[in-house]
This record gives sequence, C-alpha cells and structure tokens, in this order.
Amino acid sequence: MWVMFSLLETNGSIILGITIFLQTFTFMEPNMTNSAYDTLLDHLKTTSALDQIGGLIMWDQEVMMPRKGNAQRAEQNAALESVIHARNTDDRMPEWFDSIDVDTLDVAGKVNVAEAKKTYARSSKIPADLAREIALVTSASQQVWADARAANDFAAFAPTLEKVLDLRRQEAACLADGGDLYDALLNDYEPGMKSAPLAELLGRLRPGLTELREAIADKGMDVPTVQGEFGADVQMAVANRLATAFEYDWNAGRIDLAVHPFSSGSNNDSRITTRVDPKNVFNCFYSTIHEVGHSKYEQGMPAELAMQPAGKYASMGVHESQSRMLENQIGRSRAFCEWMFGVMRDEMGDFGLKDGEALYRTVNRVQAGFIRTEADELHYNLHILMRFELERALIRNELQVADLEAAWNDNFKRDFGVEVPDAAHGVLQDVHWSVGLFGYFPTYSLGNIYAGELFAKMTEDIPALDEYFCKGETGEALAWLGENIHQKARLASPEQIIKDAVGHTATEKPLMAYLNKKFTDLYDL
Repeated sequence: MWVMFSLLETNGSIILGITIFLQTFTFMEPNMTNSAYDTLLDHLKTTSALDQIGGLIMWDQEVMMPRKGNAQRAEQNAALESVIHARNTDDRMPEWFDSIDVDTLDVAGKVNVAEAKKTYARSSKIPADLAREIALVTSASQQVWADARAANDFAAFAPTLEKVLDLRRQEAACLADGGDLYDALLNDYEPGMKSAPLAELLGRLRPGLTELREAIADKGMDVPTVQGEFGADVQMAVANRLATAFEYDWNAGRIDLAVHPFSSGSNNDSRITTRVDPKNVFNCFYSTIHEVGHSKYEQGMPAELAMQPAGKYASMGVHESQSRMLENQIGRSRAFCEWMFGVMRDEMGDFGLKDGEALYRTVNRVQAGFIRTEADELHYNLHILMRFELERALIRNELQVADLEAAWNDNFKRDFGVEVPDAAHGVLQDVHWSVGLFGYFPTYSLGNIYAGELFAKMTEDIPALDEYFCKGETGEALAWLGENIHQKARLASPEQIIKDAVGHTATEKPLMAYLNKKFTDLYDL
C-alpha cells in the first residue's frame, strides 16, 4: 500500500517546526516580479511542502505517536487541511492561468499548469468546512479502526465508518456533477478512469483465476511449510537484506513497524513500514518487498521535478504495478527464491525448508486464505474484486454499513468457498475504508495487470533476468523500470506511459499467461 504521507525526520519539536513553517509560508505572497508561470510554480511548490508536512504527521501517527495523541492529531490534520484547501482555491489562480502562454512551456511546464487547473477545479467544488471535516474524521478514525480490529469487533467501528462514508458521499456528490459518485472518487487515484470499463477489465480476470484455482485444488498436493517461530529482530534482519537487494536507498528512507504496512513520501525521503508475525515470516518479507517497490518508484522520480505536479506518480495503478511486480514476478520467482533461501538460512538458521526450490513452492502455495495481504497471486485479485464491488455499493448507497459485515461474509463464501471466522479476518482487516480511501482498492488489480504487461516486455528486453535474480541482483530490472516508468513521473497519462513502455494498450492477457505458466508448472496441471 502506498499512502500520501510525508518524509521528514521526526523529533520532539515537530509541532513547533510545523507552526513556524505555517507562519512563514502559509500566506506568503508569491514573487510578483516573476512571470505568471514562475509565480504559479512557487505557489504550487509551497502547497506541496505543506502536503508533505501533513504526510509527516500522518506517518508519525501510524508509527510513533502515543495513543492519547489521536484526538489532538486529528485537529492538527484538520487545521492543516484547511490551509491547503485555501491555497488550492486561491482567488489569484485563474488570473495566473490566464496570463500564462502555455505554448512557451516545456512538457513539464504544460503538465504543471494542467494539473494545477485540475486541482483548482476539484478543490473549488469542495466546501472548505467539508474538506476540514473529512480530514478531522478520517484522522481520528484510524485509531478507532485499529482498536476495533484488535478487539475483533466490527460494531465498535461501524458508527465511525458511517461518518467517514457519509463525508465521502458528500464529497463525491460535489465532484460528480450529477454523474456516478464512485467515478468521482476513483478519479483521485486513477485519473480519467471510469468504473464501468474498469469493472469489465477486472471482471475478465475472474473466470481464468477461478478455473486455475479449482484445477489446483483438485490436485491436492502437499506444500512444505516453515517450521518454528521467529521474533522481530530476526525477521527485520531478513527484511533489511531484502530491501537492500532491491537497491532501496537507505540514505533516502527507513523501515519501521506499523499495524498495516505502507509506503510514504517521495524523492529523498521515502519511508516504508512492515509488520511481523512470529508464525508467518512471509507477511513481513513480502510486505517489505511490496513497499520497497512503491518507494523505489518515489525515489526514482526526476529530481528536477521534485515538489511539482509533473514530478508526482502517474496513478495508483502504475504505483501498484511497481510494488506488485517486485513482490510477485521477481520476489516470488524461482530464481530469486534460490538467493532468498540463503539469506533466510543465514539469519534464521534451520527453518524447515531444505532448499530454494522448497522455498519457491512454499511462497507460491495456493490456498483460500482470509487476509488479502497474505494472499497468493490467484486469490489476491479475487480479494480485490470483492472489495471493489462492496465499496461501489457503499458509495452508491446500495449497501449500508449495518449490512456490510454480512455482505462481506456472504461474498467471501461465494468467491472463496469458506466461512469467515471473525471480523479481524474479514471486514476489519484493511485500513483503507477507515481513512476514507474509497476508490483505491481496484488500483491493486489494475496494478497487477500493468505489472503483467511490464514484466513480459522486460523479460523480452532482458533475457538473462533469471541469471541476475538467482544472485539477488535486481539492478537490471530496476534500471529498466527507472527508464520506462519512474522517470516518466506524471509527464503523460498512466495509459500512455504503460503503452509507451510495452508497445500497446494494456490488457489482462499477459498477467493471465504468466499465472497459467507459473502455476501449471508448480502444480503439474
């Protein structure tokens, strides 16, 4: 998961520093001796800095903040959001737009102006008090969700979720101009995408995934498992080596523990979190690789475009393609498992698997598990399709929060064939809805589709990939992604960036071909 959190160093004087920054920059007059474009760009960069400060205190909330700070942090987030909203709706912006001769700008300049116009138009539709209330409620709701999840009690979270959902519906109504409410929210994560064609694209995955899953289930093959329990120190030692293998820049990032793994930040301060379970080391290991994939994208953005709209990620689908590829096509490959086995043996000693091939079979075990972040590559997209259906129904007022847990359990039984044992393994497992990220979930599967396309092309361009992976060397793959994805930032649409990289419009076919080849071999189908 990638979240728009910040990247600065946390210390005891963080709030004082934020206060000074706000006093200095919030209402700073742009340098009117510059051109209209330079004036606009100064404004955008300062707003971006404030966004990053907001991200910093949200990162702190997830990683370091004491429990009693939750209500206070919600007020801080709301106050900061009010300032950012005021900047995004500044009355001077239309005048600057009118004064800019876009034809004189380079590609990045054109994108900066276009993105600024979109942000201004979007923000102007949202009342300032609604923007503040959303920030207040979604910030406070995170702790409510975490407590409810720990207590395995959806009823304790439901009233808060009602508030979050109501606010997001209000926001969507402001943005939709009478159109589809869900599309209005989806656009924040996947610009230009509509839910109907997206549902059709993702829906084409279901028959093939189901057929392959059923064929595997019929084989009834035993898969080796890790033996023993391993503490946080041991798991993090492996996680750090995995991050290093994927060339994570430790001078521009760090790893911490959180309830739900996430990546945050950009450029020279891009942080990740993971989590540990003594009985399931792969939760930590593959969460780490996944979040490193997000962070490598952020660390690889053009430095000269930092703090500018053109220097942001293209879309969440593109973002997820980077994390899902590193996690799956590379991290769960037979070649990489040969190297990873040695790392695990060095740090963990005897853990019950005899070699890299046994590890490869273990990390690619297909089973109908309850937890999305632990799901195999076949079941993962079924997890996403279910969440996509549920959140569309919630936003469209076709499903009520009071009925959500039952709907979740019924749909899970339909798609996975097993009963959900409790809320922690079901409707409470993901943080997304608690923080109002409606429209985010489908980008995971879209990211898988993009990853399938990109990896197929990468393999074609670099035939010796497996020779590198079996030695833990990912530099060639990352250089390819850097050239074709990371350095493109938001200089083109997400669809165009993928099309330019692979030579055609993305479809689900390369992903399904990859999955069929991999699991037909693994399970001797």
